[in-house]
Amino acid sequence: MFETDSAAQPAPSSTALTRRSLFTLAGAGAALAAAPLAARSFGSGFTHGVASGEPSANSVLLWTRYVAEAETALTWQVSESEDFAKPVAEGSIAATPQRDWCAKGIANGLAPDRWYFFRFLAPDGTASPTGRTRTLPQDSTASFRLAVFSCSNFGFGWFNAYAHAAEANDADLAVHLGDYIYEYGADNYPNPSQAAPGRMLAPETEIVALTDYRLRYATYRADPDLQRLHQVLPMIAVWDDHESANDSWKDGAENHQPDTEGDWAVRKAAAKQAYREWMPVSDAPYASYQVGDLATLFRLDTRLEGREQQFALEKVLAGTTDPQAALTAFRDGAWANPDRQLLGQAQDAWLADGLAASTARGTHWQVLVQQVLIGNLKSPQALAGMTGDGLPDFIRQRLAAAAMASKAGLPLNMDAWDGYPAARERVFKAALAADANLVVLAGDTHNGWAFDLTHEGANVGVELGVCSVSSPGFETYLGVLKPDVLASALVAENEQLKWADTAQRGYMVVELTPARAVTEYRFSTGVKQRSAKLAGTKRITTEKGSGKLAV
Repeated sequence: MFETDSAAQPAPSSTALTRRSLFTLAGAGAALAAAPLAARSFGSGFTHGVASGEPSANSVLLWTRYVAEAETALTWQVSESEDFAKPVAEGSIAATPQRDWCAKGIANGLAPDRWYFFRFLAPDGTASPTGRTRTLPQDSTASFRLAVFSCSNFGFGWFNAYAHAAEANDADLAVHLGDYIYEYGADNYPNPSQAAPGRMLAPETEIVALTDYRLRYATYRADPDLQRLHQVLPMIAVWDDHESANDSWKDGAENHQPDTEGDWAVRKAAAKQAYREWMPVSDAPYASYQVGDLATLFRLDTRLEGREQQFALEKVLAGTTDPQAALTAFRDGAWANPDRQLLGQAQDAWLADGLAASTARGTHWQVLVQQVLIGNLKSPQALAGMTGDGLPDFIRQRLAAAAMASKAGLPLNMDAWDGYPAARERVFKAALAADANLVVLAGDTHNGWAFDLTHEGANVGVELGVCSVSSPGFETYLGVLKPDVLASALVAENEQLKWADTAQRGYMVVELTPARAVTEYRFSTGVKQRSAKLAGTKRITTEKGSGKLAV
């Protein structure tokens, strides 16, 4: 969703970044050097570093990739010291061609709330790069920090948000909200004139088959800043649409053409398999994570598990002679259908039960780790008139349709929770019934957002939407509007929206304490050159129990 355009910029710098961290990055340079020689395998041995994820108070999942001539048994070790003099846990896992040589093991019996080092050993004695991970707290917890990311398009530029997060070294856990990869070919989003020099995409075609998805992950995971982030922080990750195809739902996708690309079920299965091979994730479609008494993190699937097909306003308006009447009928009919699903009935019930159980335990915060905006977002009705005469006709037509929809009380983005109001209402009712202190994290749009969430006059919680790592945002196709003008118009039009940034790339750090949640948006200086420098920050706070943001 929200694909836009971007202009080409100067070539990225090859200057190595200085790392203020606990240990050195080994192996990334070798993997990058090997890429042109063996694109499919990216060399042999440990090709893509290490990663960790799915943390609990006593366990963590460990990941690596080891390419060999045949199935190979690897030993993994976890230690409190970098020299691994006394490993506290170890085990064996096989790297096999059936899993694209990706290997994952689970280290159990670890102590809560503790940093650990980990590595993998091959039969010939070679070792993977050393990784760092940590377990979640178990009891009373004073503070916990999440580094939150979304929408990292390799072709548009460098992953400078990852670079800064690894260098800052001030988070306990990385959270990726989806669009970790993109499925398009090298000629589309970005097209050759938009692509950052030196960011060579493989395969060059759109990815459809399992081998395509695997090669795309291999390309992304060869990026040194992404490798570094995985090396130093455990990650909780969810997929959004581009890990499969644009605007995907359980039975199809906008960017899937069955006549030429085959059965959607086959493509979806391939996308899921490659994701689960290459990412430090479990196979569970949704899960929860307990951060001591401080927070319960609920990892949701809003994309492939239960989502019904998105509505399209152009179809609602097609052939009508009275657009406003058609939009009003749609608003009161199909759009408001009380049975319409985004999560699916099973996940709806799981989340409602989980929210109630979390507050019953006395947990301070309930955090939704999910993909798309849940706050209500309408287009400013005057937006088309604010843009002057410089827009292409198709953009002007979309803005006119969005303005008519807004006048009818309909939202801007039917791919977000806005397209599924009954599903959103079920979540809000569950949160209110549980007396939750709800914090919703969202990605997808490439821009930054902060919402107060309300339902029938009651404060439900807050939402923090993160800007993209590298994918372009509103500033590219509404460039005739100054970003502050566009952001102000959006805030003025939408009662729940308290702040927006429509022009910058970056990430956010969410610090949870028993008293408040503080979000710091961190904006990259750009993405066309490799740099960990920031252009600026924005801090937003919500006090526990308020259900409101202090912007």
